[in-house]
Amino acid sequence: MASTVTTEPSKDSSASARPGYGPLLRTRGAWTFLLPGFAARQPFAMLTISIVLLVQHTTGSYGAAGAAAAVTGVSMALCAPYSGRLADRYGQRAVLVPGVLVHTLSGLTFTALALSHAPLWALFAAAVPTGASVPQIGPMVRARWGVTLKGSPLMTTAAAFESVTDELTFVFGPLLATALCTAVNPAAGLITEASLTLLGGLLFAAQKSTQPQVAVPGHARVEHASALRVPGVRVLIVAFLGIGAVFGGMQVSLAAFTESIGEPGLNGVLYGTFAAGNMLSGLVCGAIAWKTAPQRRLVVAYGALALVASGLWAAHSVLVLAGLGLLVGMCIAPALITGYTLVEGLVPAGARTEAFTWLTGAVALGQATAVTVAGQLEDRFWGGAGFLVPMGGTVLALAVLLALRSRLAARPRGRTVARGVGHRAPVTVD
Repeated sequence: MASTVTTEPSKDSSASARPGYGPLLRTRGAWTFLLPGFAARQPFAMLTISIVLLVQHTTGSYGAAGAAAAVTGVSMALCAPYSGRLADRYGQRAVLVPGVLVHTLSGLTFTALALSHAPLWALFAAAVPTGASVPQIGPMVRARWGVTLKGSPLMTTAAAFESVTDELTFVFGPLLATALCTAVNPAAGLITEASLTLLGGLLFAAQKSTQPQVAVPGHARVEHASALRVPGVRVLIVAFLGIGAVFGGMQVSLAAFTESIGEPGLNGVLYGTFAAGNMLSGLVCGAIAWKTAPQRRLVVAYGALALVASGLWAAHSVLVLAGLGLLVGMCIAPALITGYTLVEGLVPAGARTEAFTWLTGAVALGQATAVTVAGQLEDRFWGGAGFLVPMGGTVLALAVLLALRSRLAARPRGRTVARGVGHRAPVTVD
């Protein structure tokens, strides 16, 4: 049996840089994956709303539209981690190219079925591969930052930058999809989503020089352990499920609240305020040179999130709800950023893409569950009952986080052991 021992990372300009967005964006090679990565992840935020608007138009039922979107979301949440594990094992390009082709074909098939007024079961059947094949661009970009920065203090800044990028995606993506579906054609949103996925995904896959390295089969028999076997990753999954509950609960409950007061147009304003708080705190988080341990930062940020989210159900005015929504958004970004930052210390480099996809999938699964539960609460109880979902999700997750916070301790640095035979260095696999 042999071991591959990796010494301390080499000191480059990024490793000694003061944390900040300037040094981060000047990192050599960063723009080669940032620009195509930003373009390729835009369709991710267009998918759900495009499905809802198309199916509602063709069936006249919001229930059918929500169910089709939920099937897509759950399929994505369940399959994303396996996509990430395959990317870690065989290379991002090897997984991404067939993935975008399958997603494009599935999305166009779903569109054709909806326009032909196919039965709901057929839409569900098409929604499964559409969601399962959603390209995990965000986790892949985060994994590339880990390779490019190699343990630099800029990793926290990179996590913040990615969080803000995700928020921008979820601000502009739904706006673009809604404009296309309402002003052009109900199918235009989903067709554009499929086209952007194909073009952006292939362009991102073409950036081979920055993708994480994998071992070549035949040169070294390496044991590819799942990131899920790391106890700290399982704790973070629970925390991210709670964050997903906030996103899903806010979406439904804000819409129900504005409808109940006769001002449905305020829904976009209130959710925009929530998203603005997330982006603002994300920008600040990435500009700070943190001295506090990330485990402690996560507990503090999550405690603040649970506290603020627990007050949402009691808000009875637009101004109070806007203020609380802003604070909730400001608490989410530090928790997300710190969680993603902890992955670098918890998970070996060869399993980080999978770890990131587990966290992304946890948010999506928490969101899909919260949308369903919050909708039932709003229908069966008082207006605003859906806000109990963000409270319950974050309080439960905080209890788990406090009980198991010791499992978030980083693994020892400077030594990476891979069981196998041979001493050949890993090389990039296309």
